[in-house]
Amino acid sequence: MKVGIMGVGSLGTIIGALIADEGQEVDLIDAYEENVKALNNNGAKITGFMNKTVKVNAISPEQMRDKYDLVFLLTKQVYNVTALQQLITHLHSESVVCTLQNGIPEDYVSETIGKERTIGGVVGFGATWKGPGVSELTTASEVVQKYAFDIGELNGSITPRLEKISSILGLIGHCEVSDNILGIKWSKLLMNTTFSGMSAALGCTFGDVLNSERAMYNLAHIADETIKVAHALGVKMVPMQGKNFEFLELKNDSCIPNKMEFYREVWAPHKNLKASMLQDLEKGRKTEIDYINGYICEKGREVGINTPYNDLVVKLVKKAEEEKYVPEFSVNLQYFNEINVNI
Repeated sequence: MKVGIMGVGSLGTIIGALIADEGQEVDLIDAYEENVKALNNNGAKITGFMNKTVKVNAISPEQMRDKYDLVFLLTKQVYNVTALQQLITHLHSESVVCTLQNGIPEDYVSETIGKERTIGGVVGFGATWKGPGVSELTTASEVVQKYAFDIGELNGSITPRLEKISSILGLIGHCEVSDNILGIKWSKLLMNTTFSGMSAALGCTFGDVLNSERAMYNLAHIADETIKVAHALGVKMVPMQGKNFEFLELKNDSCIPNKMEFYREVWAPHKNLKASMLQDLEKGRKTEIDYINGYICEKGREVGINTPYNDLVVKLVKKAEEEKYVPEFSVNLQYFNEINVNI
């Protein structure tokens, strides 16, 4: 099977390295020339909860020659238009593209390459890109082994090709085959709107958010808005990592303290993680905020659900993005204090 990874950043580096380390031939495809050069010269280096360097084959999109049977799509959504245009000529009629991106990109991907060639996927662990060829695994290895991936057909069917893809991803950690990948994608979207959104908006790690009572109060409202928008769209979230995220919906503020143990159990293993959106701000790059918290705001407007907390996250991240600075925790947390008063 001809396998490619399109987008070799924090997660793509680790996924590509661990697949290759188990003997699967795989091309790591990335547009950043320095990254391709480092991967080929030095191997893919994993730090953090794992210390490993793996020899890999990295190429630029222009160097693609063959047609791929399976491609794991790991570009940031802001680059999907370009990436899919580069990729489509290297797909055959039975090729499969498995989305392992943040947010819910499946509509656009399937419209571009065809629904029959699109499979949805979710990654259950985090990583931080440290530089060309180097990525830090920021989730405990035991969590990766238990909850690495979820994949599923967009129509909910269980097919032989899912089992084949699961066996490849299973070289890294457990891969669950789902008959409701959309419900899982929304659960993962909640994970991103909350801790990734707040990490980017406040310029901190997930652990810093967990350790702040005030930040967690606001985060609880981000989760509540996400769940209410999902329900208004007719989506029921699927449990992830053994947890039912619908538990996080709020009837009122008095419910918030009862949710804190849930947050600690799920996110404490990821406490060292810094959102990829914050990593983008640190590098002066465009973030995926429009596809994460911004997606909730957009869908909320469509179904008549107010999303002031997600709105503020988007506003703060886009301001930092446009003005090329990294948010300060205490400064931006104050903006959330003010929105609490105004609501």
